[in-house]
Amino acid sequence: MDEKNRNISASSFGKLVAFDPSAEPSSHYWSDSNTPTRRNSIHSAFSRSDDHQHHDAAAASSRLDMEAQLHKHYKGASVFDNTSDFHEKASSPAADPYSPDRPSLSFKQRLHHFTWAWYTWPMSTGGLALLIGNQLKTFPGLNTIGFVVYILNLVIFSFVTTCLVLRFCLHKGDFARSITHPREGFFVPTAFLSFATVITSTHKYWIPDNDGALSWAIQGVFWGYVLLTLTLAVGQYSFAFAAHSHKLQTMMPTWILPIFPIMLSGTIASVIAKTQAEISILPVVGAGLTCQGLGLSVAMLMYAHMIGRLMQSGLPNREHRPGLFMCVGPPAFTALALIGMAKSLERSSALSESLLDKVVLYNLAIISAVFLWALSLWWFGIAVVAIIQSPPEYFHLGWWAAVFPNTGFTLASISMAREFGSEPLMWCTTVMSICMICAYLFVLAFQVRAVVIQDIMYPGRDEDVEDH
Repeated sequence: MDEKNRNISASSFGKLVAFDPSAEPSSHYWSDSNTPTRRNSIHSAFSRSDDHQHHDAAAASSRLDMEAQLHKHYKGASVFDNTSDFHEKASSPAADPYSPDRPSLSFKQRLHHFTWAWYTWPMSTGGLALLIGNQLKTFPGLNTIGFVVYILNLVIFSFVTTCLVLRFCLHKGDFARSITHPREGFFVPTAFLSFATVITSTHKYWIPDNDGALSWAIQGVFWGYVLLTLTLAVGQYSFAFAAHSHKLQTMMPTWILPIFPIMLSGTIASVIAKTQAEISILPVVGAGLTCQGLGLSVAMLMYAHMIGRLMQSGLPNREHRPGLFMCVGPPAFTALALIGMAKSLERSSALSESLLDKVVLYNLAIISAVFLWALSLWWFGIAVVAIIQSPPEYFHLGWWAAVFPNTGFTLASISMAREFGSEPLMWCTTVMSICMICAYLFVLAFQVRAVVIQDIMYPGRDEDVEDH
């Protein structure tokens, strides 16, 4: 704690002692009985300071230390931007970010809370563009609609990137704090996931199948993406292991996010390998299979922790339950990638002289895809039941978890229906796709409303506050 924040007057500390605990920023957030709360720790902090506040100089020093810790707690939650705001608002009911009487903030102040989690929006939009372009039951103009959504996704991706850069330019030190924050830091990979949807959508809507130059260009982007996401997966988990101590009862599916981008390398490989030169098919598919295996393996390890957390502590707080849909993604995208990569090998003659048979590989891919699809279906059911039991009250960007992972689930269903040639399954995937479009519009409408009424991009209401 710097010297400025330590030189807080004793009179100001008196206001802190009188601070109403009911105005704690996360008091609404921790409403479930199975969710840990920090309120008791704050009560005990006040009582310990209260008992000795009028004693000797040593007690005064202890009070200063306690106030510094309390200020650090709120500053870490991004509720107060500076010491003066802390003293001015701490004793006011408006300090509660969920209070209807909370003050309005300027755009610059709100930009301070524009987090990495905003990339879940273009991530979901890009997934929707892919979903529209892969429909089995089509009609004239459907591909045009998909292309419009793809262009819209480029605009959204650029908008989010611009706002995030503005935040880091206007608020010095925010970049380092954001990528090292124990909660917001886990959303950094969503930027890479958004870029992955841009790569696959660009290949789908922009690159002709017979354009050799563009095929080589997209392959170069693929290899660059693999290297970047591998660095991210190793680096971010290494930092999380060394810098933070996460308890089992705080485990959330966001812990899977650092491995998610490299796992999507397999999905990208399954898309671009179909149009690559024959000499490049096997290296691309081999790299994609390796990355997909790595991503799924780490995700399975995280699933073990997730099940342990659910068995020990119960379901998450209602506000975080949409995040359970994130568990649908890894097996669903793996099923999609396995089928796509197996189909891509049909054009390769490199396996003709090896012991691997294309038909055997294809059958293994289909069988594995069915197993993984069933796991996705199970996680989908768990998430749906959890949300029905206790729907979230306030909008959070985590709601987009109900779109992107389920888009992968729907795409995997489309691939399986295509390979099985089942007409009922094809129509079922059409219904699933319509539901995904409705889910996207539903979340988008609530996001726009939340921005307008300052329910997000507001102190204590975003992913830059640690509330797990």
